[in-house]
Parts: sequence; C-alpha cells; structure tokens
Amino acid sequence: MEKTIGFIGAGNMAKAMIGGILQAKILPPEKVFLSNPHKEKLEAMKKEFGVQITLDNKEVAQRADILVLSVKPYLYSKVIQEIKDEIQQYTILVNIAAGVSIESIEQTFAKKVKVVRVMPNTPAQVGEAMSCVCVNKEVTKEELQEVMDIFHSFGEVEVIDENLMDVATGVSGSSPAYVYLFIEALADGAVLEGMPREKAYKLAAQAVLGSAKMVLESKEHPAKLKDQVCSPGGTTIEAVACLEKNYFRSTVIQAVQTATQKSKEMGKK
Repeated sequence: MEKTIGFIGAGNMAKAMIGGILQAKILPPEKVFLSNPHKEKLEAMKKEFGVQITLDNKEVAQRADILVLSVKPYLYSKVIQEIKDEIQQYTILVNIAAGVSIESIEQTFAKKVKVVRVMPNTPAQVGEAMSCVCVNKEVTKEELQEVMDIFHSFGEVEVIDENLMDVATGVSGSSPAYVYLFIEALADGAVLEGMPREKAYKLAAQAVLGSAKMVLESKEHPAKLKDQVCSPGGTTIEAVACLEKNYFRSTVIQAVQTATQKSKEMGKK
C-alpha cells in the first residue's frame, strides 16, 4: 500500500491508529499527514512518530488518499465545510465519530464521496481494538479492504450493516469504560480484604484479559465457561449468586442499551 493517509484531529484515537499503522509498516511516516489546531500536540506527535504535521486541515485533505476525520461529532459539519472542495474524487473519507451517519456526511459534502464509517475503540493503543465497519455504494471492495487492512493493524475488524453501528457503539465502542469500572471494582474488593492495590489491579486485569481470550479462542458459550469455574457449593457460585441478586447482568444490558440510544440521539442532532 503506497497511498497517503491523513488525519484531521490529533486525539487519542488518531494517535492509536497512527501507532498501529507505523508499527505494522503499512505506511512509512512520511506518508502520514496530521492536522490539529494545537501546535504543541502536533509537535509531540511528530517527535513520537515522525509524521508530517500542519495546522491547515485543507492541506491534509489535499494530500490524503485516505482521510480520517478524527474530531468530535459536533465538529464534523464545520470540518467538512472547510475541506469539501479540497478532497479528490478518489479520496476515501473515514468517519470514526459516534452517531454520525454516512447519509449525513454525504449531505454535508453535497456531492459524490467515498465514505467508510468505522466504530473503533481505545484498546487500539495496545493493538487490541475492536472496529466495526460499513461503507456507502461509492466504495469499491478493494478500497474497503485497504481501509480494513489499516484497522487490522491494531486489532480486529467486522463489517456490519449501518443500522447496527449504534449498537456497536454500545457493545464495543463504549465498553472499555465498563470493563475498566469492573476491573477497578474487582481490585477494590481485593484491597478491602487486605491485598496491596498494585497487586490487586494486576490480578484483576489479567483475569479479565485471560477470560476474554478464553471466549475468543475456545468458541464456547460464555455460560459454559462460567459453569466450568463454578464448583458445587464453592466460592465462585456463591459470588455469582451475589452478582445475580444485585442485577449485575441486567445492569450491563441496560448500559449497552443506554449507550446505543445516546448514539442514535446524537445521529438525529
């Protein structure tokens, strides 16, 4: 892949994506362009990654074959108005904002444009993202594969229908925050029982990591894996009964629904 990629916005997701792209050697640093209104942030990114930087969004739009809009959802309309006359017919727009539909981007550009909508998550920073992807009719199979290769460089990718993108936000885009809360709570429980906090965090985080790997690699139903840990009359089934009594599963389900509904509301705005 010898194309160029541009990022408008230099936040955490842009940083994670750039790190993954360069580590996987998909592109060299001189083929990666980055714009942001804050010069200090740009200088820090250039020092860390060696990428090309500018304060001018239009310059990035002009030079990028693949252009990632990595700004907050409320800034999308403003940024698109700024760059819509700068992008080329072949430019692939990558939208990573929650709630921003392909249709809304097409309407703002007011012309034919290649749009790939992606919902990644922050574990991209450690090469373990889960990204969901959908495209408009202007994007070819080859172009979709090029974008998927980028996201595969820092995690897993699934192609889904756009009507599921809000759900993807609830179940994978936002869920790292739920998991961090869970890890923190597990560690707090251990600290309450006398374990040093540093060790408690390591035990809790590794347990979550290992359990997730078991689900992915064994292909077993999570309920079956849970049953394998729950000995009759043992400590684990006692703890599971406590979680059930306090609506653990139903609360998590409601959290996913809440994030999904919020994403839908953001899209309507």
